[in-house]
Parts: sequence; C-alpha cells; structure tokens
Amino acid sequence: MSPDSHILFLIDCMMQRKERIAIIGAGIQGICTALFLQKKGFNVTLFDRDEPGNAASYGNAGHFSPYASLQLNRTDILSDVPNMLLSSRGPLALKWNYIPKMIPWFTRFILNSTKTKMMHTAKYMHQILNLSIDSFDELFEGIDLNDLIVKNGIIYVWEKKSLKSRNLEINIRKELGIDQQILTPKEIHDLEPNIKPFYHGGVFYKYARHARNPKKILIRLFQNFLSKGGKFLKLNIQDLDFDEKKPVLRSETQRFLFDKLIIACGAFSKRLTDQLYEKIPLDTERGYHVHFKKYESLLSRPVVWSDRGFGVTPMEQGLRVVGTVEFGGLKNPLSKSRIRNLILNAKDMIKGIPQNEDHDDEWLGFRPTLPDFLPVIGPSKNYENVYYSFGHHHLGWTLGAISGKIISKMIANEKTNLDLEPYRSIRFS
Repeated sequence: MSPDSHILFLIDCMMQRKERIAIIGAGIQGICTALFLQKKGFNVTLFDRDEPGNAASYGNAGHFSPYASLQLNRTDILSDVPNMLLSSRGPLALKWNYIPKMIPWFTRFILNSTKTKMMHTAKYMHQILNLSIDSFDELFEGIDLNDLIVKNGIIYVWEKKSLKSRNLEINIRKELGIDQQILTPKEIHDLEPNIKPFYHGGVFYKYARHARNPKKILIRLFQNFLSKGGKFLKLNIQDLDFDEKKPVLRSETQRFLFDKLIIACGAFSKRLTDQLYEKIPLDTERGYHVHFKKYESLLSRPVVWSDRGFGVTPMEQGLRVVGTVEFGGLKNPLSKSRIRNLILNAKDMIKGIPQNEDHDDEWLGFRPTLPDFLPVIGPSKNYENVYYSFGHHHLGWTLGAISGKIISKMIANEKTNLDLEPYRSIRFS
C-alpha cells in the first residue's frame, strides 16, 4: 500500500467510526456493547425506559459462570418435569393462565431436547463462555471494582446420590475441557462450614467469580460509558422504521435517526423484532430473589443446591437467595409461593439463619429465553443495519461482555475467529 493510499484508508476508517449507533436496552448487554463500540471509536446512544441497573442486571445471582454450558431442555430433565411441577418445593413452576401462549414455545423446546441438539448447544455455549471472563477483564481495565468482584469460585451441591443430571453435566463438561473439582462432603464442609450436612457431594468451579453488588458494577460501567462521551436517553422506544435503510426509532413524542441499531432489551426484545418481521420464539423465565440481611458472612462464595434449583450468594445487601424457573410471561404478578419456596430452601440449607428470621426485597425478574437455549447474537435477517443481542436466559450477566465484544466486531467488520452462525436469528426461519 502506497503512503497516499494508506492515508486515504485511515481517513476512510475515521469516517466510518463516526457512524451513530443506537442501542435499545441499558442492562448488562447494552452497556457492555456500548463500551466495546466506544473502544472502536463509534458514537453510541443508549435508550431504556428505566434507569440503568433497575431490571435483571440488578436482581440476578451475580455469578460469572464460564462453566455453565448445559441447557435446561435435556431428556434427563424432561422426564422429571411432571414431578417438578407438582412439587411445592420444586425448581420449576408454571402459571396455568399462560399455558396456551407457551404451547408453541414448549413444542420447540421438546424438539431441541435430543442428545444431538444438547451437544450442539453445549458446544456453542462453551465457545463464548470460555471467553467471557477475559472479555470482562478487558472492559474492567481502568475501573476500580476490587470491592465488588470476589474470585472465590462457585460450589454446586447435590442431595441425591444418583442424580442423573449431575452425572451428565460432569461428563459433558469434562468432554468440553471445563475445569471442575469433584468435592466430597468433607471438602464441602471445609470450604463452607455453614452449609447444613444434607449433601452427598458437589462440584467446585474455582475460577468462577461473583459480584458483591451487580447494580453497582453496572453503574460504574455506565458511568465509564458516559465519561467517554456516550449518551443515555430514558425513553420507551415503541416503534421502529427505516429511512433509506437507516433505522428510525420512535418514542411517544420523539423521532431519532441512526446509522445502525442494536436491540438488547432482554425479554422485551420480541416486541421490536416482531416489527422487523422476524418471528423469533423469545419468551421469559421468571426468576426470583430475596435477601437475608446481616448474614452475608455465613458464606465465602455462591452455593447452588442443584436438586432444588436455587442458589445463595453473599452480597453487600446480605445473602441473596435466587432461583426457580417459572414460565408465566411478562404480565403475571409476583408469585408468593415462589418467594416462600426460596425462603424455606435457604433456611433448610444454611446454618445460622433463624427459622423465624424475616427477609427483605422480594424481587421478580425476567430471563429472556429461547427454546434451543442459545442466545441471538448477530444481524437481523431482514435489515442490514440492525443487530441483536438477547436471549441469554440465566447467563445474561456472564455473557454480557463477550456478546458486546462480538457485536462490536461485527459492526466494525472485524473477524472474531468464532463460528457465529449458530447464534443468528435466521435459525428460526
């Protein structure tokens, strides 16, 4: 390349970087994507109907879980679904008024439950999960988060000696090369002596991390975004249109024109993708949490009780008890029975929480979920200037940074050295 050609190339690149990018959704997906785009010189505006950090990015378990490559739709779990639904203490619940709406989704869910489909999902979840921690570390450079991120690992325990799903998960993760340490009851006790001795065994993912306050981490990332010239508009974007292929965003009172658009608003993304004539089968897993204040010192790291499908994380707000999978859509009210389930399970699990101890902060959030349990990351099928980043189910927090990095490289026309075809929305066509 001649010197003159090189200069022209650099000028062209600089012009391209002046493209105006809109992101709908100021949760972990949207903010991480915005920061990676800023690193590449793009002009980014975030839109959200709420303040950053008030939705799922606030109420999640706070786990950085690079090992969690296996999905829910597996034959070993499907056979247990009836018992789960019938058990008042089980990990799965269904709002019966939502059943008619869920039938098409559950049909796809079952069709994706074969061994071949399971291994496909595990392979491509592992591909991005394996890069998740490094991607966060890249974003965290220059941001003081030492008080908010704990690198003590995460423990899973199980009660039943012959828990089939646990054996399956261990074997598949071993096949994928995931680092895991099988724990004896004594080793569990040595790591977490305040867990009651109900367990038969466990697994330790020592390289995993957890957040002491997910909202504070998100806010610091958001402040970093603003400090670099990013813009945030608290608006409910209701309609999408196009002007010569450029996306037009409309709220109740305002209209905005951008060069490119990223839809990253979690379980609420479907309303917008429907407007783009893509029938993506996005639904929601409803997840819950409560806090037990003053008891965070009882645990050194998150502990997940596999049999009952819930976990406890030590945080600034106290012990955050999270879990359950409830299918019920976005409009049904919070279920008091699910809250009660979390409270009883936590008291069954942890020594030091009095049986009469009250709890705080009953919270319901929405995990955006697709029937094949792979997220949608990539371009719209129908519109060349629109990109998607949603459907990360219970791994939205873990996958925020890597998803944002992938989208930023796509927009910048850079290679990723990853096979990205399995994450594209066109797979549902």
